[in-house]
Amino acid sequence: MAEDIEDGPAMDARRFAALADAYGGDLRRWPEAEREAAIAFASTEAGQAISRQADTLDALLDSYSVQHPGKALHGSILRAADRHLVQRRRHRFWWLGLGLAGIGLAGAVAGLALVSIVTPEAGSDHYVLDANVTAFGDAGPDAENGEESL
Repeated sequence: MAEDIEDGPAMDARRFAALADAYGGDLRRWPEAEREAAIAFASTEAGQAISRQADTLDALLDSYSVQHPGKALHGSILRAADRHLVQRRRHRFWWLGLGLAGIGLAGAVAGLALVSIVTPEAGSDHYVLDANVTAFGDAGPDAENGEESL
């Protein structure tokens, strides 16, 4: 048991396959702590089979290349981005107008509330003006005609 701790844990096929899937078939890319045990296990028949599969996958991945996009794709992406920016500007302008209208409405409601709270109520000793009162006096039907009394 003390030897396993000093030398590191022994490599089994499952651990070797997991490391080969993660780091590939080239043992130089593997973690330092796992390399010695992996080199020892790679010389076995199971290790060689796993290494061949990992090397095949590495070769396939290395041979893959991405083609450069064509001018048509590049142009269509730029046109779509331009349309998207124009739409975002329109939406932003619309929301800005809606926000300003909301602020104006909120100000009007606040002003109305303030006026209705601050304005004192007319007391009973105050003379209330109605539709028949003028600057010269009461012009209602019950009032005396000023010209007749002269």
